[in-house]
Amino acid sequence: MSRAAQNRTQASGRTAARAKTAPVQRRLSAADRRRDILAKSIEYFAQVGFDGGTRELARHLGTTQPLLYRYFPNKDALIQEIYKVVYLDQWKSHWDGLLTDRTRPLRARLQDFYEDYTDVILNPQWMRIYFFAGLKGVNINERYLALVEERILSPIVREFHHEAGLEAGPDTLPRALEIAWQLQGGIFYYGVRRYVYGTKVHVSKSEMITEALDLFFAGYGARLAAQA
Repeated sequence: MSRAAQNRTQASGRTAARAKTAPVQRRLSAADRRRDILAKSIEYFAQVGFDGGTRELARHLGTTQPLLYRYFPNKDALIQEIYKVVYLDQWKSHWDGLLTDRTRPLRARLQDFYEDYTDVILNPQWMRIYFFAGLKGVNINERYLALVEERILSPIVREFHHEAGLEAGPDTLPRALEIAWQLQGGIFYYGVRRYVYGTKVHVSKSEMITEALDLFFAGYGARLAAQA
């Protein structure tokens, strides 16, 4: 056999060997493809904000606009699904019962709740999505803040008044909610400093929650006593 023929045979053998060892590309199902697009879209918007258009998003995803529109008919539909995944789906069903379990002192309930809750929200992706949405005027923030007031702060106020033997009437509820927002905002801003601005925090997350709750219980308790 000539040298040229030998070279062709060896090259053919190497090609066949590569074909045998090359990984087989698995074709994604429609559901898996949709989840993949959604996960990569969350990463994209967390990095660049919501100003990016679907053309740039499709390029980032390594796909085309027509394929993107097959799963999400427009950008708003995609954003609403991001809200569901990043915010609603992260809500743990046992939190509602934890906040209202009157077999335990409220102070202990809130410590456990905020420890678990902040494990979910205090991370770079969650917080960047939150702030980019606010800057762009996307209604994710408005809907989420309504959720926080309904499912976190209102129960806290009701449980605080119940434990103090007082009623949270319609006249006192608005002011009480503002006080509860100060608790929520202080805990949230710890995450802003750490994960958005990248600045130093001085105590651990658990210690911060403990001290925030100490101040809330002392301050709100004193206010209720003064009003009694």
